[in-house]
Amino acid sequence: MADRFRVTLAQLNPTVGDLAGNAAKALAAWEQGRDAGADLVALPEMFITGYNAQDLVMKPAFHAAAMAEVEALAQATAQGPAMAIGSPWAEDGKLYNAYLILKDGRVASKCLKHHLPNETVFDEVRIFDAGPLGGPYAVGDTRIGSPICEDGWHEDVAETLEETGAEFLLIPNGSPYYRGKMETRVNHMVARSVETGLPVIYLNMVGGQDDQVFDGGSFALNPGGGLAVQLPVFDAAVTQLDLERRPEGWRVVDGDKASLPDAWEQDYRVMVQSLRDYLTKTGFHKVLLGLSGGVDSAIVAAIAVDALGPENVRCVMLPSEYTSQESLDDAEAVAEALGVHYDYVPISEGRSAITNTLAPLFEGRATDVTEENIQSRLRGLLLMAMSNKFGEMLLTTGNKSEVAVGYATIYGDMNGGYNPIKDLYKTRVFETCRWRNANHRAWMMGPDGEVIRPGVIDKPPSAELREDQKDSDSLPDYPELDAILDILVDQDGSIADCVAAGFDRDVARRVEHLIYISEYKRFQSAPGARLTKRAFWLDRRYPIVNRWRDPS
Repeated sequence: MADRFRVTLAQLNPTVGDLAGNAAKALAAWEQGRDAGADLVALPEMFITGYNAQDLVMKPAFHAAAMAEVEALAQATAQGPAMAIGSPWAEDGKLYNAYLILKDGRVASKCLKHHLPNETVFDEVRIFDAGPLGGPYAVGDTRIGSPICEDGWHEDVAETLEETGAEFLLIPNGSPYYRGKMETRVNHMVARSVETGLPVIYLNMVGGQDDQVFDGGSFALNPGGGLAVQLPVFDAAVTQLDLERRPEGWRVVDGDKASLPDAWEQDYRVMVQSLRDYLTKTGFHKVLLGLSGGVDSAIVAAIAVDALGPENVRCVMLPSEYTSQESLDDAEAVAEALGVHYDYVPISEGRSAITNTLAPLFEGRATDVTEENIQSRLRGLLLMAMSNKFGEMLLTTGNKSEVAVGYATIYGDMNGGYNPIKDLYKTRVFETCRWRNANHRAWMMGPDGEVIRPGVIDKPPSAELREDQKDSDSLPDYPELDAILDILVDQDGSIADCVAAGFDRDVARRVEHLIYISEYKRFQSAPGARLTKRAFWLDRRYPIVNRWRDPS
């Protein structure tokens, strides 16, 4: 019997729907594995289609094309190591999330996902049929068990594989990031290694898909949970992992152990990576945004520059008579520190024209939020015109606090194709600005050093749509607001929970009311990077028409 087994781990970034491109990446990884003497080249879950492809997978022409691509891969890899790759698989009128083992020019084995996730961003119960509990597959004289993603989080699949002869577990994943996710993954995988007494190899993909970022971080554990190999987070990698057969069974040979960054860095990397991949995978190359002199647009500009480079970012200042000189100076300082092109487009003339046009209709009515929203919507119109003319995607800049309570103008400052900070509360925006000023990494395409001057971060937030306006005129101060939102949104808590945490009942009720009446705005809002388990979109699906309010 062989006393050494080499696995090529391909922690790669697929594109949803790019079947040929994903197959080409898999083949290139296989060639690297072949040249390195691998016995098996492993790709992540659903790699051939990209993940999470949602209802696209159910389209018969699509999953048939994916299966044909896998069969072509099997023929292309007939002479060399086996390949394991995730793909949809249809047979007997059912559609499965499958992990396919390609050997000798054919699909030699199939692992079918048993536990279908039906929570947060996952809706696999409505897409796939559940496969049976199965046994291991053989590569040479070695028997391998491959629970697919969610199957690795349940003891029954791994224990069945161990009982039916699996010698180690190779778990392919399409596992997207949320803050603290890596600890959760490791805890589950340690449990599988302890329960089965087998080595566990956890293989995850990388890259952005709509709001989700797959953060990689693949790793291998020996029985008992000891870490043997740790791949970096977020970076694509093709690496060789060796197991050796000892009297007590297979053990992973110690290899490189990448260090994992802290939560602040991981969040920032997610926002950069999600924007970079969203642009790349949708065919855009440049972006623009309105730069107001405030903290939200400043951090979005920094994220955009780090994702795309300063030459691909346009910032536009759109002052009205309510825009302070301080804001103009701050916006210009941010643009110059980041090295971007910036334009100065005053809106006063356009605003006067619109006001005069509406004056006969509005005669006798007091000035109110209508006139404020005209400014925001005029800015949105001008930015969209520039987006059309220059072929640059408009970014929107509303933070999670504003998105939650509707403190944004629909068809105005909500205009845009992507929102990098959509899941970042305002209080975290401030700290993220400070973090970026103090840190620079090789994956950032922007400059080192301070890019958002302290005055931008420290001044009282204001939309500057009327004289002496402050956000606190309309909302609780952000530390209080964000703490209440964390209870009501992220924890799915109640008004009673807010009161128990020390907040005024009437303030909590008002915040709850704002959350519910703003659902229609979120329904029309741009996608944005998911940082938590309760991001607005697939994680939290509420009706637009909703009269219920918490009576507690």
